[in-house]
Amino acid sequence: MIIVGEKINGTLKAVQAAILERDAAFIAELARRQAEAGADYLDVNAGTAPGREEEDLKWLVEVVQEVVDTPLCLDSPRPETLAAVLPQVRRPGGLLNSVTAEPGKPGKVFPLAAEYRFGVVSLTIDERGIPKDVETRVDIASRLIEEAGKYGLREEYIYVDPLVTTLATASTSGKMFVEAVREIKGRFPEVHVISGLSNVSFGLPLRRTLNRTFLVLAREAGMDAAIVDPLDDELMVTIQATELLLGEDPYCRRYLQYCRSRKARV
Repeated sequence: MIIVGEKINGTLKAVQAAILERDAAFIAELARRQAEAGADYLDVNAGTAPGREEEDLKWLVEVVQEVVDTPLCLDSPRPETLAAVLPQVRRPGGLLNSVTAEPGKPGKVFPLAAEYRFGVVSLTIDERGIPKDVETRVDIASRLIEEAGKYGLREEYIYVDPLVTTLATASTSGKMFVEAVREIKGRFPEVHVISGLSNVSFGLPLRRTLNRTFLVLAREAGMDAAIVDPLDDELMVTIQATELLLGEDPYCRRYLQYCRSRKARV
């Protein structure tokens, strides 16, 4: 599974304070720890007001690039911010987070991805908002994949997020997400399917248990990427165990390697 480390996010109070105070040591440590824990990408999200987001995101990118070589997932709802920050990213092969099917959005984000050789997290949202059924989510995903192809982006550059919402307000949202994953991967086997995993448990107790259980179900359905906390050892070992049980880890190599590395850290 492709792991996108979620910790450098300005919506978290400690990270927001570090951004506002320009505490580079705090951000650098978060980057190092996530990379060492096995993150394939580091999500970098300033989460600040529109008037300062570009400046803050540029600062975050510079700090992170000084300490790790892990590809970045640039996270902003504003295509103009992504366009301004991309030129200072040193390593190609990162991700843009995100694009929707709302009018005008694909035509601003997909060209940037093609130019800089980045993948794109593509949310199943259009002008009507988040769909309440599987069929509409799959239809939006299909439209986004087709649109991306017009800019030369192959399917493996697309990370579709069928958008799980919290079970606290929609008890069938997990089931709907899993069904959407299975349908999308069946139609587009080269496309990645991703999730912001912790959304499913928002507002509920025992969140980590819910997150891990949801991950197992979604992984079996075909989800092959997730935006998660790579410092959560129980979650990370659950990923390794799930892939082993699904027959995706020949001779248990990755599972045993992870267990050895985990033991060495304790």
